[in-house]
Amino acid sequence: MLAAGFAGRGIDVSVLGPSSADALFGFGRVTGVTFSPVEFSDRPRLGDVAAVLRLRRLLGRAATPTERRRLPPDGTADDKSAGPDVVHAHGLRAGALTVIALAGRRRRAPGGQRPRLVVTVHNAPPVGGGARGAVYRLLEHVVAHGADLVLCVSPDLEARMRAAGMRRVGPAIVAAADPAPKPASSQASLSSGQADPARPVVLAVGRLAAQKDFGTLLEAAARWRDLAPLPLLKIAGDGPLAGELRARAASLGVDAEFLGHRDDVADLLAAATVFVLPSRWEGQPLVLQEALRAGAAIVATGVGGIPNLVGDDAAVLVQSADAQALADAVHAILSRPPLAARLRAAAAARGAALPTAADAVAAALAAYARIGNVA
Repeated sequence: MLAAGFAGRGIDVSVLGPSSADALFGFGRVTGVTFSPVEFSDRPRLGDVAAVLRLRRLLGRAATPTERRRLPPDGTADDKSAGPDVVHAHGLRAGALTVIALAGRRRRAPGGQRPRLVVTVHNAPPVGGGARGAVYRLLEHVVAHGADLVLCVSPDLEARMRAAGMRRVGPAIVAAADPAPKPASSQASLSSGQADPARPVVLAVGRLAAQKDFGTLLEAAARWRDLAPLPLLKIAGDGPLAGELRARAASLGVDAEFLGHRDDVADLLAAATVFVLPSRWEGQPLVLQEALRAGAAIVATGVGGIPNLVGDDAAVLVQSADAQALADAVHAILSRPPLAARLRAAAAARGAALPTAADAVAAALAAYARIGNVA
């Protein structure tokens, strides 16, 4: 979104990241944007040394669309030639690697000019701390003492970065893609078979991973069996816990259907009676923004940036990992039509006021301008 938005404004954009990112988002197919692979994972490993060296070379002479060329496969370039005005790293891992990669160039930049570094923090530390928590705190320290500006997707992350020593911290704007016009014939299938239209549908969407906490949602579903007709629980998404969650649903006797990866989330939301987001932590989740725009009746956990996103009345918020509270909230919406109607109206109003892709691009450019080197 940002790369295409900047290129559309005539700014030269180079994207550096894992090849998987290019395969997923198609940076190389965006007019005015070049892509160069830099391989690194979401956890520290020995290969990070090679990633830092490659970043250093690439940032020494970032390819621009104006030049209409790609850097050589080995990333070699003249470190003395002009590099980027701003480097924007997404995630603490990418941010820390970039701090290290830019260290030498920033010291020897001619004329006192150096690329400015902005880091957006997208995720909270792992639950439970331990070794991973210690690594996370180290990454926070490196970024706090090496970046010019840190943007955070939720207020709790802003507080963490200030505690780590970062003085220039601000909110990030993460916008869901602008809704595409729907064909008149568009209609979602909420089931792989024939669903009973009389049964309300409780929908959840997300990666089948620990952060999303669909296990608690399954426990909640086991507690609303007194409702008639019995709700259908539908979970769209895939991930490492798919088998474990299916087994858990079977052991609880919950009639849950796992829809797998879906590209028609907007239609799924339109067909659902209640949308549930049971996550242990979220920043500005895109699926929640889509649910607001769809005018869904929403139940979500009050964690991270969710309360700021939904406001005072656009969702029922519950504590995370509380199956009974989650079940009670869904039960209340399904059994009280006036409550459901109020939630849908408030969600639609909130969704209409959410930032757009253009807002996200403008906010990022404004952040760059605040730290200099941007015309």
